[in-house]
Amino acid sequence: MKLIFAGTPEFAAQALEALIAAGHEIALVLTQPDRPAGRGMQLQASAVKQVALKHGIPVYQPEKLRDPATHAPIREAAADCMVVAAYGIILPQTVLDLPRIGCLNIHASLLPRWRGAAPIQRAIEAGDSETGITIMQMDAGLDTGPIVAARAIAIDARDTAGTLHDRLATLGAGMIVETLERLARDGRLHSAPQSDAGATYAAKIGRADALIDWSQQVAVLDRRIRALSPVPGALAGWRGSLVKVRAAVPLGASARDESGAPRAAGANGNDIARGHAPGTIIAVGREGIDVACGPETNPGVLRLIALQPAAGRTMSAHAFATGRGMAPGHSFEAGR
Repeated sequence: MKLIFAGTPEFAAQALEALIAAGHEIALVLTQPDRPAGRGMQLQASAVKQVALKHGIPVYQPEKLRDPATHAPIREAAADCMVVAAYGIILPQTVLDLPRIGCLNIHASLLPRWRGAAPIQRAIEAGDSETGITIMQMDAGLDTGPIVAARAIAIDARDTAGTLHDRLATLGAGMIVETLERLARDGRLHSAPQSDAGATYAAKIGRADALIDWSQQVAVLDRRIRALSPVPGALAGWRGSLVKVRAAVPLGASARDESGAPRAAGANGNDIARGHAPGTIIAVGREGIDVACGPETNPGVLRLIALQPAAGRTMSAHAFATGRGMAPGHSFEAGR
């Protein structure tokens, strides 16, 4: 089929590679404009743009698509269908109507749960046991269009946004190829209207999401840290600066029961944390930094395993603590 592809990050790039490998003609690629990135903040092409350039595919990078004058390259491509994956720019109805068959979206959740910008992170944060990929016909709503295909996968107890992203990207790439094969064979899409029952919204991750509140329950903090790994990373305050918590695990029976994390031999998070204010360092060792957290009625211990100081590299929590003279009784601050 003759396609337009719209996407920006690695999740979308994997789908584009799969469509190219399947023999589809990609007439045009839409992706967001190059953005500053890295320590030097140099302009960097998106993962999708890099794939398109490698294959000699024309690339179009509008800031927005509200102005009808910006639609000309899409119209001129005269595509059968547009495939959209994590594009990050709103497509008005006039654009959705341009491809002959319409637009298909690869969404990283089981719709209608987690409509919106951050479905992978929000599923982990909420403690969902499963998620998946939905292939959806796009309409003017926010991930509200008819469902063409959906497939579920389990969320493992220690999944991060990064590990879950990679499995979903592979699943989505395979599913869009299968969907287009059926479309080419049948000549039309088979879809079912999407229900609003059970719909939830996956709000974009903001700075407030990244700041650790040590008074929250250990299972909640564990899920939050995994949901923000690797990007943007959960932030803890230490002596007036912010430190990224790159890896952590809850200790104790209650933490294991809530989050599925393995229990440390002989450790009971409730007993160890009781009497300590949230954020207090209880122990420092080669295994990590043990920090009291949670409300007084249900305290717990979160073991920090890997940390990244501001403008520094990720290191073991033990190395971080040694270099800064951390000791039991010291406290992390709430991120600000």
